[in-house]
Amino acid sequence: MDSTQLRILLADDDLDDCFLFKEALDEFHISVSFTIVNDGEQLMQHLQKKSTYPDVLFIDMNMPRKNGFECLEEIKRTEKLKSIPVIIFSTYYDRDIVNMLYQKGAQYYIQKPREFGKLKKAIHLALSMTVKEKFLQPPLEQFVLSVF
Repeated sequence: MDSTQLRILLADDDLDDCFLFKEALDEFHISVSFTIVNDGEQLMQHLQKKSTYPDVLFIDMNMPRKNGFECLEEIKRTEKLKSIPVIIFSTYYDRDIVNMLYQKGAQYYIQKPREFGKLKKAIHLALSMTVKEKFLQPPLEQFVLSVF
């Protein structure tokens, strides 16, 4: 990872959520290269075309054309992509789905908070934990990042 700039890619079809995510990043006062794609197909096409990959990838679970689970599976079975930390964002929480996401190799799971302050805290926590853990998946009991 480039020590001067963190490369973050967000895959989310909700334009308001994308805007809020960008606003939250802007408030962290860290050097970030930030890219947004709006569906799972765009995400996979973007990753396949790149020679430099994001340091952290945030994926919304419910996207058109290819959902977050399908993207995660494809990323983790692709040799050149599988080491990218994937953080799954979703508006809902289902323990069975969360367990499957963990087993498939997601780094963290975050239930999208409704309040901007909590969203900012969730993003910061996910980035901090990912960097602190040197991009390794945490134990299952630490997989769900909660800011509620």
